[in-house]
Amino acid sequence: MEHNIRTVREQEFVRITHIIRKTVQNRNIKDGIAVIFVPHTTAGVTINESSDSNVIIDILNSLNKNFPVRGDYFHLEGNSHAHIKASLIGPSVSIIIEKGRLKLGTWQEVYFCEFDGPRNRKIFIKLIEE
Repeated sequence: MEHNIRTVREQEFVRITHIIRKTVQNRNIKDGIAVIFVPHTTAGVTINESSDSNVIIDILNSLNKNFPVRGDYFHLEGNSHAHIKASLIGPSVSIIIEKGRLKLGTWQEVYFCEFDGPRNRKIFIKLIEE
């Protein structure tokens, strides 16, 4: 299932857990796996803490410190930093579905990670029923 996401900043983490939960509920999946995939080379998806927004700020600050916008890159489009960050974060996550619910930890959320925005983006959710 394809979902559209509109990012509004050059770099941001967008919570998408609610989209995944709704997809699981609409498909009436009781037990299985949800695979979330981002088909972009300058964006990714991750699972991390949601209760303290400073965690996301720390992640972005660390990535920016190690991979600045203006670095010594060979790729000439001006977004090498975004490609590297997306590669480190990764294009997919898998989540266990049990009794119709995502098996996420208490503080966990799924985030779409934008590194070259703002843009219109997509995520794909594949539900595999047990």
